[in-house]
Amino acid sequence: MAAPVPPTGLPVEEAVGPLREALAGPGTAVLQAEPGAGKTTVVPLRLLDEPWLDGGRIVVLEPRRLATRAAARRMADLLGESVGGTVGYRTRDERHVGKGTRIEVVTEGILTRRLQADPSLAGTALVVFDEVHERHLQTDLALALALDARRGLRPDLRVLAMSATLEATRLAALLGGEGEPAPVVSSPGRTYPVDVRWRPRGPRDRPLDAVAAAVLAALAADPGDVLVFLPGAAAIRTVGSLLRDRPAGVDVRPLHGRLRPEDQDLALAPSPPGRRRVVLATDIAESSLTVEGVHIVVDGGEVRRPRHDARSGLSRLQTTAASKASADQRAGRAGRLGPGVAYRLWSPGEHATRRAHAEPEIRSADLADLALELAVWGASADELPFLDPPPPTALADAAVLLHQLGAVDGPGRPTPDGRAMVDLPLHPRLARMVVHDRSALACVLASLLEERDPLRGRPEELEADIVERVRLVIDPKRRHPRLDGGARQTVQRRSRELARRAGIDGRAPTTVEPAAVGPVLALAYPDRVAQNRGRGRFRLRSGRGVAVADHDPLASEPFLVVADLMAPGRDQVDDRVRLAAALDEDDVERVAGAEIVDATELIWNDRGELEERTERRLDALVLRSASGPPPVGRATTAVLVDRVREDGLGLLGWTDQARILQERAGFARRFLGESWPDVADEALRASADEWLVPLLGRATSTRDLRKVDVIAVLRGRLGHRGHELDRVVPAKVAVASGREVAVDYDTDPPSIRVRAQELFGTSTHPTVADGRVPLTVEVLSPAGRPIQVTADLPGFWAGSWAAVRKDMISAYPKHDWPADPAAATPTTRARRGR
Repeated sequence: MAAPVPPTGLPVEEAVGPLREALAGPGTAVLQAEPGAGKTTVVPLRLLDEPWLDGGRIVVLEPRRLATRAAARRMADLLGESVGGTVGYRTRDERHVGKGTRIEVVTEGILTRRLQADPSLAGTALVVFDEVHERHLQTDLALALALDARRGLRPDLRVLAMSATLEATRLAALLGGEGEPAPVVSSPGRTYPVDVRWRPRGPRDRPLDAVAAAVLAALAADPGDVLVFLPGAAAIRTVGSLLRDRPAGVDVRPLHGRLRPEDQDLALAPSPPGRRRVVLATDIAESSLTVEGVHIVVDGGEVRRPRHDARSGLSRLQTTAASKASADQRAGRAGRLGPGVAYRLWSPGEHATRRAHAEPEIRSADLADLALELAVWGASADELPFLDPPPPTALADAAVLLHQLGAVDGPGRPTPDGRAMVDLPLHPRLARMVVHDRSALACVLASLLEERDPLRGRPEELEADIVERVRLVIDPKRRHPRLDGGARQTVQRRSRELARRAGIDGRAPTTVEPAAVGPVLALAYPDRVAQNRGRGRFRLRSGRGVAVADHDPLASEPFLVVADLMAPGRDQVDDRVRLAAALDEDDVERVAGAEIVDATELIWNDRGELEERTERRLDALVLRSASGPPPVGRATTAVLVDRVREDGLGLLGWTDQARILQERAGFARRFLGESWPDVADEALRASADEWLVPLLGRATSTRDLRKVDVIAVLRGRLGHRGHELDRVVPAKVAVASGREVAVDYDTDPPSIRVRAQELFGTSTHPTVADGRVPLTVEVLSPAGRPIQVTADLPGFWAGSWAAVRKDMISAYPKHDWPADPAAATPTTRARRGR
């Protein structure tokens, strides 16, 4: 039995009684404790002697590895013990627990794995979820699984949720049962006054330059150590460089989750006498940790959050404005040990527009991990008690990816590979690579993609090929001008640990063939195979464009598998490839397998000719293609008919006679009734399947279209009405001279053009349609020029002919111009007496 912990004097001590009562009764509770209250370390210790524990463990979930280690050490110190005794901790890479451990502090993934392995959590009496306000995806998942286990298998399992800033009402409703919310216990914090000073950046100030300037100003104006909040490790490195001209006696310490434990401890340790320190931290220092000696906070006001882009299928860390709750948490760090100062690099007006709380990761993150966990748990998202349910569209996208990775089957049940994947502390993509390839190389690649890049520098300045990074990891003697030795060691250590967990020989090869890397990486990213389209530009399977610098060694590779992308540079359209490996066509064939299809289609080439093209395709990628003449058959016929529909009947063998026949039939339909067949272009295009398809049985080109006898087609459409058409709508009519003159049915009404001499002796006006439609007669001079247009030829003779005759005699004196043309003899001869 551990020695009792003496009174700590921390404010949360007053909340212990109500918490004991709530957990002994309903079994769930929410503790809302302000910063400095001592909830993380005091509460688990004070509950150790509760009867309902009955020898069971208290498992405390901390969202971050650094906080996990720090909380366990602090509790062990209060007990006067070492970590691994009554209090232990377990993270992805560390295990410090013993047989007598009663309080076990774990990171998110550890608790989820334990629940999946044993949903009843045998041996665990209480699960404490600390800092739930951070709304990490894995915390939300673990809370949902624990509550589901309590609802079904373990009604005696106690659940306590704790935070300094949270939506207590919603959380209490989630933890409650049968319509009764869980009890909410509040505890004040022990914070000293913090003087918030607004220091908004100017419109031209670069954000990190402004942070460095604020740090230097704070060192000059205020006593104590400085805690600086920055959005990520890259920003920490930049600001550290900007502070190289800091005052003497000031140490700069980075603090983020990817540092080695000893480097993290160095940042947390108090400054030696006579020295000050500036701790450059991510939001890892917002809660749970006490950074000794800090009286000044400089808050850049930004945070990095993962955001999944459903359009591209990729996740990116985006820098966004920190919430009001986060800003309050950060400022409170300056008042943990005494009065402090907080510099905010934005204005009060901007602060008023910020979100009250951080957006839950579940709303914007890649949900592949979550979807696989749900599949293994055997429940759908709507069957579990989530504080915020996962978005259905993002969950559906995740399910598609899991199918592609072979993690789930058709109905969505986990496959054997899927169950093996979920046991690895990796994204399903990387877990699939390790499970499927089972090689040290796969473990190295997974670790490279999980940890910090071993090459320093801005991403756009580094080559995209991941092969050089692999070589740097497997060969400790290999050098590179941009090598980050610490990052290399982290990847090496992580890959060995991963191999151990996966049961793989972790001894990495001393050399690696570049051609071996791409196929292994493609196991994780089968959907990100990309094909070269010239000048460093590639096309992903989805059809989206990506690019490498045109001088990058990968720019000439025929195919890539892309592991990481970044936003386009200035004046660029395509996303930039940050990490990738080369593939050849054989690699793509092996990786994509059954997803590659051979597609044959008929296309119109640049010359306007039909050809058959056979393509071996992987979604939007054409691996190879061949073209040749189209085959005789239905498919070719259908394409030719569609071309006629789209481009018009002009592709067929039209003649003047065919157009005249069409015009005659059109006149018959307009003037004699719609019982006549419609043979206009639009009607023929609409009915092409009826009349054109039978004519193209062996056609393969536009040349064959031009051979179609359109007159025969029109006659066929007219059927038995064709003979009637020749009678009532004749192509020609006989005039008085005995010559047959073509009728133009393209005019309204139809018309003929005839020299005056051929009409002499005509006493009845010419007509068509059984005399119902008078023709318009264009009377011509001997030179073929119009001298009169009339629809009443006898009336013309009796009327204006005399005036016309006078002009004609003057113009054409050698021709006959009788005074009474109706009684004159018609002639086809041009001159009198000939």
